[in-house]
Amino acid sequence: MEERSWPENGELVVCTVKDIKDFAAFVTLDEYEGREGLIPISEIATGWIKYIRDHIREGQKVVCKVLHVDKNRGHIDLSLKDVNDHQRREKIREWKNESKARKWIGFAAEASGEKPEVIEAAVYTIYGDLYSVFEDIVVNGDVVLKKTGLSQKVMAALGTVARENVKVPRVTVAGNLILTSTKPDGVNIIRRALRSAEPKIPEADIELTYLGAPTYRIKVTAPDYKKAEKALEKAAAAAIGVLERSGGEGKLVKKPKSGKAA
Repeated sequence: MEERSWPENGELVVCTVKDIKDFAAFVTLDEYEGREGLIPISEIATGWIKYIRDHIREGQKVVCKVLHVDKNRGHIDLSLKDVNDHQRREKIREWKNESKARKWIGFAAEASGEKPEVIEAAVYTIYGDLYSVFEDIVVNGDVVLKKTGLSQKVMAALGTVARENVKVPRVTVAGNLILTSTKPDGVNIIRRALRSAEPKIPEADIELTYLGAPTYRIKVTAPDYKKAEKALEKAAAAAIGVLERSGGEGKLVKKPKSGKAA
């Protein structure tokens, strides 16, 4: 998140609970240094609340929705109940990533001699946040930094920090290719089909394993399920196409998703 003096209405913010009264909880906004906000008891949780401390405690990190900002009075009203579990998890993840990215930029600044605020400003201009640039470096290489306009020394430092610290999540999908041919040269046809099942697909790794005729396991690893599924379909279609054009048969039997891989 680009640094601003005040949050906006409707924005989700990470807060630390500072003090709890019978009628409200007072918090500090972690992303807006020096800003404090108030969560009225009616915005703590849905339904009737007997004891506010049953729902919130001092020192707790919470994600709140900004209801109203009064800059003249220095007052920020917040809601805890208007944030669902998915929003809370995503906001915490984003906040942690930005905190790490700001620290990494500090490392790059120290190594290159550039001011951290100069690097942050250049990154914000292109990406809108700090963490995305480090992911982009790992996935696409240092060339992505050219558009930031930073010096070669700074770009080299950012590249080093990214490769040392960022591990881009990857997922794996798999299926079984059933390939059959009754032609005299059926073995060669299937070999050609398997070679076709390993096309060069950006960001995807394809692995084929022989399980016993006529079944071959095909496994695809990619940054997300959408890309992995698309690569799996493309690879399988290429192999099946070779079989069908030669008078054989082929089909893909998908396996359940196996989750994120390192």
